[in-house]
Amino acid sequence: MAEKDMKEQHDKNPENNMGININTDENLSGTSHLNEPVGEESEIEKLKTELEESRDKYLRKVAEFENFKRRNAKERIELIQTAGKEVITDLLDVLDDCDRAQKQMESSTDVNEIKEGVMLVFNKLRNNLQAWGLKAMETINQDFNPDLHDAITEIPATTEELKNKITDEIMKGYYLNEKIIRHAKVVVGK
Repeated sequence: MAEKDMKEQHDKNPENNMGININTDENLSGTSHLNEPVGEESEIEKLKTELEESRDKYLRKVAEFENFKRRNAKERIELIQTAGKEVITDLLDVLDDCDRAQKQMESSTDVNEIKEGVMLVFNKLRNNLQAWGLKAMETINQDFNPDLHDAITEIPATTEELKNKITDEIMKGYYLNEKIIRHAKVVVGK
């Protein structure tokens, strides 16, 4: 009879009639017991859904990053291939002047005229290169610096002040935008 009373009391309790049939005793009839977690399946499904969404976001980000790397590599290659275009375009004017000077040298006999024309071409070339950031190193009578200069040979210094100084320049050194692009080849006093 106690079971019947409990069942009646259970049915009269409004909390028990809300769609959840929970029994405190595993031996009594009902769809759920207290030792079974309520709503666990829906929570697992929710976590699975969140996991799938996170995986999807991760895969999309990885793909997006790979696309970025490919696009960046392609742009870098294109930039390298066309980096010198503007410099070369500016130097074409100098090349045209060289062609004109060559024709003039073939037809003219006045050495001073040819000399003047060649000097104009050289000056134009130097000005164009300086506009692009090229700067020649000053080396004569400077202290020898192995970071800037390549010593080709050493010669005996004529005076004490010329020891470890550059006495002659075999090949000019150059900076491009304050960065060394060619070391000067020099003769050093010993």
